[in-house]
Amino acid sequence: MGETVHFYYINDLHSHFEHWNRIEQFINNRKLLHHEVNEEVIVTDIGDHVDRFHPYTEASLGKGNIALLNELGCQYATIGNNEGITFSHDELNHLYDEARFSVVVSNLYKENGERPEWAVPYQIHTTKQGNKIAIIGATAFFQTFYELLNWKVTDPFEEIKKAVDEVKMQCDVIVLLSHLGIDLDEQIASQIPGIHIILGAHTHHILHEGKLVDNTLLCGAGMAGRFVGHLEVTFNQDGSLFKTQTELHDMNKQDPIEGESAFTAELYEKGKALLSKEVCQLEDALPADWFDESPLGQLLCDTLLEWCKADCAFLNAGLLLDGLEKGSVTLYDLHRICPHPINPCIVELSGRELKEVIVQSMDKEWPHLQIKGFGFRGRILGRMIYSNISIRSQYEIYINQEKLNLTKNYRLAIPDMFTFGFFFPSIKRAENKTYYLPEFLRDLLKDRLSTFSG
Repeated sequence: MGETVHFYYINDLHSHFEHWNRIEQFINNRKLLHHEVNEEVIVTDIGDHVDRFHPYTEASLGKGNIALLNELGCQYATIGNNEGITFSHDELNHLYDEARFSVVVSNLYKENGERPEWAVPYQIHTTKQGNKIAIIGATAFFQTFYELLNWKVTDPFEEIKKAVDEVKMQCDVIVLLSHLGIDLDEQIASQIPGIHIILGAHTHHILHEGKLVDNTLLCGAGMAGRFVGHLEVTFNQDGSLFKTQTELHDMNKQDPIEGESAFTAELYEKGKALLSKEVCQLEDALPADWFDESPLGQLLCDTLLEWCKADCAFLNAGLLLDGLEKGSVTLYDLHRICPHPINPCIVELSGRELKEVIVQSMDKEWPHLQIKGFGFRGRILGRMIYSNISIRSQYEIYINQEKLNLTKNYRLAIPDMFTFGFFFPSIKRAENKTYYLPEFLRDLLKDRLSTFSG
């Protein structure tokens, strides 16, 4: 038998650092074991390591996450949507300044069509025994959002196929770091021959022993650092591929590490300290409430309306996790109460469509609805808060004190989470949507409060 190479992979950490010490110790211990028998180890991250819900990530603009990956000994990483579209152009452009690993992403370009200096489409890794492994990266095709941030993201299928064609004669094994999701991974495996392994992310899928699609092994290690994936690649003596196999190691089943709670608390406190800049002094408290009218919720909704220059606006009260106390308000306070990477958005709707949306928003079950995803980092949806919308009954709705005209077109300002998922079919289908990046809702609130006298 020839050489054995071990990949250890993590994905979709989303700045959940609770298991980070265990992850680091586990991988370091495995490195020692493999190195004792002269077997090589490659450590990879498959994107969404950062998540701006965490104050440490927010305050360091993700560079704290990169420092952790450096300490882990990461060698190759691709970017997820949280790296790609929750930072400004300049912030992403400098995110990897101190990275001691290769960032591989085949389908991201500058506006002028050139590749960013900090990324390569693929890397060919030569093992100790001279076997060659091509590592290709690809990120989610969120074209509209990347363009708003002055990047160009291209069709991952085309870029992956191009990369495979370039490397297949140079290497023995091709590995794809895919932040595309399990459905697209399966399509790639069946449509693009030559890829031996896909280390997958984005949809947080868990594949304990992998999934074989045609001749490609699909892998996925969930999210939030619960699992570390282990991929074993074995070569024949002549350098050809003999075998691949994968398994997941549950960090919850690893022995606790002394000081791990203190470590996570320290990261949080570092972020809190870096976000200590004062935004304003409040003369009176601004309470928030998930189920009733509240001053802070209304202020945020009115601010969204004005900032977007829309005809009307609504948002869900669950976006505000807490109110603001009288006195000093800091950047940390705003991040604590509104941690979501959610952007403002305008949707153009006919009066008929707008009425349908408003009636749907009055669903009595929705305030208690627990939701995950779409950028939402809270607990429940909460009641809807309206601005320039007066509801006298579901049949009598006024927009800016004028009765809603079914044939008129309106500009509705909303959190962008409502353009995804199941909430409002008319909004999801709407052709004219305007997203605003990189501003988050808390940025709008910060600007408003900075001039707020209480």
